[in-house]
Amino acid sequence: MVFIDTARIYIKAGDGGNGFISFRREKYVPYGGPDGGDGGKGGDVIFIADPNLSTLLDFKYKRKYIAENGENGKSKNQYGKDGEDLYIKVPVGTTIINDETGEVIADLIKPYQKAIVLKGGKGGRGNAKFATPTLKTPRFAESGEKGREMWVRLELKLLADVGLVGFPNAGKSTLLASCSRARPKIANYPFTTLTPNLGVVEHKGKSFVMADIPGLIEGAHRGEGLGHDFLRHIERTKMLIHVVDVSGSEGRDPVEDFEKINEELRLYDERLVILPQIVAANKMDLPEGKEKYPRFEEEIKKRGYEVYPISALTKEGLDALLDKTIEILSSIPAEKIEEVPEVIVYNPPEEEETLEVEVKGNTYYLKGSKIDKLLKRINLQDEHSLRYFEILLRKSGVIDALKEKGFKSGDVINVRDFEFEYYE
Repeated sequence: MVFIDTARIYIKAGDGGNGFISFRREKYVPYGGPDGGDGGKGGDVIFIADPNLSTLLDFKYKRKYIAENGENGKSKNQYGKDGEDLYIKVPVGTTIINDETGEVIADLIKPYQKAIVLKGGKGGRGNAKFATPTLKTPRFAESGEKGREMWVRLELKLLADVGLVGFPNAGKSTLLASCSRARPKIANYPFTTLTPNLGVVEHKGKSFVMADIPGLIEGAHRGEGLGHDFLRHIERTKMLIHVVDVSGSEGRDPVEDFEKINEELRLYDERLVILPQIVAANKMDLPEGKEKYPRFEEEIKKRGYEVYPISALTKEGLDALLDKTIEILSSIPAEKIEEVPEVIVYNPPEEEETLEVEVKGNTYYLKGSKIDKLLKRINLQDEHSLRYFEILLRKSGVIDALKEKGFKSGDVINVRDFEFEYYE
C-alpha cells in the first residue's frame, strides 16, 4: 500500500435553508396570519480518527468535501430539515491545520476522537417569526447563512514508542527487520527508505512499536533532502535509538554523523533533544567497525549517551539493546490519553464586518459586509420589510456611523441602487 502522510483538501459546511413566506388560508379563518417556517441548519464538517486507517491515501483522489445544505422552510410553520453532517475519516495521529494561517485546528491522537471543524450555516427565519402587534402581515423572511469554507492541510504523524534515526545507509531498516516482522525495502544506496515503516517488536514478554524514520541529512530541518517529510514522525515517539554506521563505510566519520543528526533534531524542535536517546553502533560485523568502535564509544560516552555495539545484519548485540529499550520505556509515565477531549470544537475567528459610506450631496451610499448581512433578512420592495430594515440599521449602529458623517433625518440612503428617505 502506498504511504501518504500529507494532504491538502477543501472543506465547506452546508448552507442554512431560507425562511419561508406564507400565510394561512383556511376555511372559516377570516384573518389567516403568517405561517412561513424557518429554514434548516446546514451540515457540519466533522473529522473522526479511524483506527482502521493508516494513510491519507484517500485524499489523493478526492480533494473537495462539502456538507449538505439545510432545507428551506415551508408553509404551516414547517421547519426545513437540517443538512446531514459530513464525517471525514482520517488515521489516528492526524493533525488538521488551517492551510492559510498555519494554525493547528485539531490533533486527533485518540481512536474515534472527533473534531468539529466547520459548523453549518444557521437557517433563516420564516415570516411567522416577524409578526408583531404592529406588523401582522410581514411579507419577508430571512435567507439562510452561508456555510463557512476553508482549505486545510492534513499531516499524519506516526504513533510509535521508539523512533530510529540516523544517516541514510546506517542500517535502520535492517535493524527494524531484525527486531520485528516488518519487511522494509533494504538495499545499499542512499534513501532506500522513502516512507516511514512501523514494526511491532516483541522481546522477553514485552512489546512496543518501532518506527524506521527515513535517513536524514544536513539541512533536514530546513526541508532539504527528505527532511520535513519525516522529521515530524519523530515528534510523538517516546524515545530514540540513534543508529550510526560505526564502520564509516560511506566514507564519513561516525562521531561527526552522530553530531550532525542530533543538531538537525535540535534545529527542527528543541523537544526532540530532550527525548531519551541511546546509541546503536551498527555494522560491528565488519572489520572496520571493530577497529573504530573503541574511539566512537569513548567520544559518545563523553557526551552522556549509552552505546550498544550491534550488527543489525547478524543480530549480534540486539538483546542488550532491546533490554535497555524496554527498561527506558517502562520508566516513562504513560500518557494520560483519557484526558484528551472526545470532541474538539474549532471556532474560526469571526470575519471582521466592513462598512463603506460614500456621500454625494444628501445621499449616503452604503456598501460592505455589514450591509450585505442585514440585506439577507429583508425585501427592499416590501414596505413592512423596509420598515424592519430601518430598525436594523439603528440597532446595528449604521445610523450612528452615518451621523458622524453629517447624516440627518430626511436624507437619502442608497443600498444597491435602491433609495429611500430616512426619518427619525
